[in-house]
Amino acid sequence: MTPFFSVLISLYNKEGFIKTTIESVLSQTFQDFEIIVVNDGSTDASETMVNSILDHRIKYFKQDNKGASAGRNAAISKASGQYLALLDADDIWQENYLETINQLITFHPEQAVFATAVTIETSNGLVRSMYSINNIKDKEIYIVDYFKSSYINTVLTSSSTVVHQNVFDKIGTYDTSLKSGQDTDLWIRIGLQYKVVFINDALVTYRYEKKSLSNRTKRSDKPKYDNYLKFEATNPGLKKFIDLNRFSMAILSKLENDRSSFKRFEKEIDYNNLNKKQQFLLKQPTSVIRCLHFFKKRMQHFGIHLSAFK
Repeated sequence: MTPFFSVLISLYNKEGFIKTTIESVLSQTFQDFEIIVVNDGSTDASETMVNSILDHRIKYFKQDNKGASAGRNAAISKASGQYLALLDADDIWQENYLETINQLITFHPEQAVFATAVTIETSNGLVRSMYSINNIKDKEIYIVDYFKSSYINTVLTSSSTVVHQNVFDKIGTYDTSLKSGQDTDLWIRIGLQYKVVFINDALVTYRYEKKSLSNRTKRSDKPKYDNYLKFEATNPGLKKFIDLNRFSMAILSKLENDRSSFKRFEKEIDYNNLNKKQQFLLKQPTSVIRCLHFFKKRMQHFGIHLSAFK
């Protein structure tokens, strides 16, 4: 019998997390699902951890290491469910996550993309993600434009997004040619074609800090946004969304003293799409940016989370 949900997990060296992640799926109050795990060439005990869980709904595959996008694409190709639920191999769902998504689908059967809010786990505790949705209220449901709702944080993440199986047929899967920003690229392609049914209920714990782009991006890996220039010209929401991403990459370039990348990102930004704080930061020298970055980290240690996006 075809499952309602296919839960898609690309796995690489998450031996300390994958069992808890899968158990959070098996504990769901909505039980009509399969779990597709694609081991993308792990060199640790990840395979042992998966095989220690006995449940006929877990379908385990392995391949040589090709990267997270290739692993996710492999999982997509093996899914048989009507709806595909993305899940990173170290994140956790609340037990009513799939039940809530099922309710969203029932309420809005004409839509194809669904998401919940997330809680971000950092080294200094949990932080509730914030979104640029007007008059947003806790546990309310919204049908939103992806770009306009994601100026502060993205409403789509790789653990809180569920799409109808036809979505990937229409927009394509993850772009394996990209060295970084594969998720953002996918969200942009989704946002150009679909609205998002979003519930402001934090049902996903997203272990963000360990895999944060700012913690692992090398100078040569910074994403480019050239593919979207033609769409930016006619889509102000997309233009602002990408300018905010360019702002983040420009600040990262300053932190790394990567002047060429900074100039590349900064020249494409319409300053009208930035708030006063962001405009101020872009004009500061590297020394000031590094001091402010250090101050931000220190404040996080005391549970104070500063952001240029709000």
